[in-house]
Amino acid sequence: MRLALSLAQENVRRGGGPFGAVIARGGEVIATGVNRVTAVHDPTAHAEVQAIRAAAARLGTHDLSGCEIYASCEPCPMCLGAIYWARLSRLYYAATKDDAARAGFDDSLIYHELSLDAAARSLPSERLLPDEADGPFAAWRGQPDRKPY
Repeated sequence: MRLALSLAQENVRRGGGPFGAVIARGGEVIATGVNRVTAVHDPTAHAEVQAIRAAAARLGTHDLSGCEIYASCEPCPMCLGAIYWARLSRLYYAATKDDAARAGFDDSLIYHELSLDAAARSLPSERLLPDEADGPFAAWRGQPDRKPY
């Protein structure tokens, strides 16, 4: 955890956001990440996502079961989703989402929006081509060499 916090502080000194993450397995650091949103102009370049990408590349797999993630702050909804998709076995964090909100990183709108039906969200959403929507899934189901994830 201290490494994640140190990465976050160093990232601030370099002009980045105050977030760091470490992925480890069996006591060995597999990968690290820092918030690079403004550095690379990518709203998805959060520390946890950066660490997941690096760990997956290093291990050659999208399945990070058996690994744990140490995050300097409680993950936002996007990062939490990525942590679940990566199948990380455990999450540790230092600061809370309320601590982050007090520093100007408030995810409460997103948490609220996720609890609503799509039609009630502030982001206008509309379903198109429902009769054709199953095409990609049918192709996937018919692919004998598919790699489930």
